[in-house]
Amino acid sequence: MTPTMLRQLWSLVENTQPSQLVSLDDDSLVQCLMGRLKSQSSINGHDWDMLDEYINSRISLIRDLAEARLSGESMA
Repeated sequence: MTPTMLRQLWSLVENTQPSQLVSLDDDSLVQCLMGRLKSQSSINGHDWDMLDEYINSRISLIRDLAEARLSGESMA
């Protein structure tokens, strides 16, 4: 997995509505992010598998970031 792919993923997480990230179950969240990444760039089979594993290993972090953004929005 390239640094560019990682930047694209975390940019996508940051730009996705936090309520959507929190509301999806784990599998749907992974599929949502991977589908959006696939539409933005070409990903080969090996990178696809690595990306799937990476996102699955970071689901808690993605949800924590989304919940923090939701909390920040409610305080504003």
